[in-house]
Amino acid sequence: MAGHSKWANIKRQKARVDAQKGKIFARISREIIVAARQGLPDPAGNFQLRTAITKAKAAGIPQENIERAIAKGAGTWTGDGGAWETIRYEGYGPGGVAILMEAVTDNRNRTAADIRAAFNKFDGNLGETGCVGWMFEQWGMITLPLPADEEQFLEVLLQGETEEYELVTDEELGQTLVAVKVAPLGLAKLTGLLDAAGYPIESSELQWLPLNTVQITQPDQARQILRLMDALEDLDDMQTVAANFEL
Repeated sequence: MAGHSKWANIKRQKARVDAQKGKIFARISREIIVAARQGLPDPAGNFQLRTAITKAKAAGIPQENIERAIAKGAGTWTGDGGAWETIRYEGYGPGGVAILMEAVTDNRNRTAADIRAAFNKFDGNLGETGCVGWMFEQWGMITLPLPADEEQFLEVLLQGETEEYELVTDEELGQTLVAVKVAPLGLAKLTGLLDAAGYPIESSELQWLPLNTVQITQPDQARQILRLMDALEDLDDMQTVAANFEL
C-alpha cells in the first residue's frame, strides 16, 4: 500500500506540474501573439515581441510553438483561433485595495465573467474602467543577478537613464537579485545595454506599480486578499495583476 500511495502522490504531483507548465506556456504564447499583432512580426524590430520570445525560451517553450504564436499574431496562421487582444480590468478587493489587471483574450465575455466570479467569491468588486487606474504608474522593470563589479554595473545604469534600483531576495532560488526601474520608453535601451555588457537578465517587462499603498492589518482580510490575488493570477487569460496593499 505504501508503494501504491507513493506512486499515486508522484502522479498527482506530476499532474500539477504539467498543468502549471501548460498555463505558463499558454500565457506566454498569448503574449507573443499580441506583441506580433501590435508591431512587426520580426523580433529584431519589435522589442515587445523579442522580450516575449526570450521569456518563452527561458520557460522551455518549443521553437515550433513560438513560431506558431508569431504567425497567429501576424495573421498568417491558417489553423484555429480567433482574434486576440489585450484588455485592462480594474476593481477593488477587501479593505478597499485597488487591483489593476491586464488580460489577453479571444473572448471578452468569458474573461470578464471569470474575473467577476473571482471578485465575487472573495469579497471584491469588479469596477469600471478608470476606477483605480489613476492609482498606478507603468514602469519598465528589469531583474538580474547581483553583479560582482558594482561600479561597472552603475556605469551601465547611468547610460540607460535608470530611475532607481534595489536589491531583492528570490526566496525560491535563494539568491539576491537586482530590480532596476526605468521609464517605459527606456526599457528597450537599458535592456540592450545590459545585454551587450554581458549581464544575464532574468526578466525585462512593463509593470504597473502603485503610487501609494493600503496597510492591511486584519488577518482575515489579508487572507481574503491573498486568495483573491491567487484566483485572479490563476485565470487562463490573465497576464498581469497589480495591487496596492501591504501586509
